[in-house]
Amino acid sequence: MNLKIQEKYNAVVLELSGKLMGGPFMQEMNETLHKLIDEGKKNIVVDMSGVSLVTSSGIGIMISAYTTMKNAGGSIKFCQFSDKVHGVLSITKLDSVFDYFESVDEALKSYE
Repeated sequence: MNLKIQEKYNAVVLELSGKLMGGPFMQEMNETLHKLIDEGKKNIVVDMSGVSLVTSSGIGIMISAYTTMKNAGGSIKFCQFSDKVHGVLSITKLDSVFDYFESVDEALKSYE
């Protein structure tokens, strides 16, 4: 799993690519979010367009990220799921929990 961080407008975009499967990436994601929170950056957009697979551990990472941001008074919005990833989230009903947008720009505009 690869993570690229960009600041755009009044939000931070986390661009993920690869297979979201847990392991060391769970710690990396957690540390990244806590660093952003410490810097006062609480508007997060996660671009999932490069994610080819999400396992149950990957879903755990998404739930943990959502909870971390919510508890810090911020929010996290996901965008650009592949059909495969969207299917997994639909089956688990998490698509109704997460804020989801079709594009990064739509997610960014929602913070205006």
